[in-house]
Amino acid sequence: QVQLVESGGGLVQPGGSLRLSCAASGGTFSNYVMAWFRQAPGKEREFAAAISWSGGTTYYTDSVKGRFTISRDNAKNTVYLQMNSLKPEDTAVYYCAARARVVIVTKIALYDYWGQGTQVTVSS
Repeated sequence: QVQLVESGGGLVQPGGSLRLSCAASGGTFSNYVMAWFRQAPGKEREFAAAISWSGGTTYYTDSVKGRFTISRDNAKNTVYLQMNSLKPEDTAVYYCAARARVVIVTKIALYDYWGQGTQVTVSS
């Protein structure tokens, strides 16, 4: 059983930056595709970014391309989401997820483990 704990959320002004972290325990971290999803108030949870087990492949939803960067440190069992040029529409609870497969996917149901989420609020 894998446990995921997110941190790094908070309040930031438009145009600002935040870095989210997700620490994993209880499994072999390097065996998992890792992803970030987000859920804005009143909306469904949506895919934001994902990274392959080696870190060599990344995938982003169009709305965050060029602004967000996903990375991982397998030695630290941690995945990161660097968020730059933040916009009010990025306001959401951000969730870390793990998938015990090789292929990166964007569907929520195909991820095996989830963190509890961290709130990101972009507002002046």
